[in-house]
Amino acid sequence: MTVSPPASLRTWSSRSEPFERVLAVAAHPDDIDFTCSATVAGFVGLGIEVRYCIATNGEAGGSDRAQTREEMAQIRQDEQRAAAASVGVHEVTFLGYPDGRLEATIELRRDISRVIRRFRPDLVIAPSPERNWSVIYASHPDHLAAGEAAIDAVYPDARNPFAHPELLEEGLEPHTVPNLWVMAGPNANLAVDTTEWLPQKVAALACHKSQGADHPDIEVRMREWGRSNAATAGLPDGRLAELFWSLPTG
Repeated sequence: MTVSPPASLRTWSSRSEPFERVLAVAAHPDDIDFTCSATVAGFVGLGIEVRYCIATNGEAGGSDRAQTREEMAQIRQDEQRAAAASVGVHEVTFLGYPDGRLEATIELRRDISRVIRRFRPDLVIAPSPERNWSVIYASHPDHLAAGEAAIDAVYPDARNPFAHPELLEEGLEPHTVPNLWVMAGPNANLAVDTTEWLPQKVAALACHKSQGADHPDIEVRMREWGRSNAATAGLPDGRLAELFWSLPTG
């Protein structure tokens, strides 16, 4: 049985909304893999170039108190690079802000703007700066801060020649990102059918061993979550989806 989607929720199509370059921004290693790595895998399969920008190194993760935070940071960077490669992404920028203490500062906005101006994407995917009360894990304070800073970088910072003048001194000209997708927020108006990309999502998550994301039931959990999203979007039974709040910014 197929249910009718909310009137405001549509399904993305590469024919109607083609992208060439996509930047996904997140607070921690593994955030992208949980929320939108199947979408990323689908993009790469269409020939779209995708890069990641991670605000922290994830050093506050794990549970081994005997392990130094420097060691954990290196482990999590390595895990994220491996996870990215498993979905076809080969450039990951780590900004190195403190894990667990991220704030939407001018400096973080500048550093994300720098990545945007260098890569010049036509879509940025960012965490929601708005708390999702139905899924508390989505609303880690670092996620909210990364989302606010990333959205501020999309508009107005990256496009404004007078914002962060040091970027102009570095030779980085302003860039207007025409599309923004917000992930893991309380509302969605866009679904991406990710049914065929579940194996890549599971493979990406399995790289995050230090966080337990290689647990044997991870595929079941991701399939159930994807089915729930697909039902919300009115997709046929058996389909999987990832959901976003999409808005044009150009």
